[in-house]
Amino acid sequence: MGLPTAVTTTGSLIGGWQLARRTGNRPLGGVVLATGGVLAGREWARRTSPAVTAVLVATYVGAFGLSHPLARRIGGWPSVLAVSALMGAACYALADRRAPR
Repeated sequence: MGLPTAVTTTGSLIGGWQLARRTGNRPLGGVVLATGGVLAGREWARRTSPAVTAVLVATYVGAFGLSHPLARRIGGWPSVLAVSALMGAACYALADRRAPR
């Protein structure tokens, strides 16, 4: 078993945001986000059913989307940490704690 997808997704959400923030290059942050999504998606497809994979992909994209309006309300760091924690929990519950198929 490779790196847990919870680590991949939370790391790419936080890392992509930090990279975009520190460099001022939003597309570069998007590359980190997309890379994390592809790597995690491949693992979800291998470990779970297509339905679970679809739910996790939608959750990942939704977490990214939710972080933006949430940041206006509670700030950047709290927003990214909150959506990353939710994504990590979803990954663990639906994919990482299960044995690979």
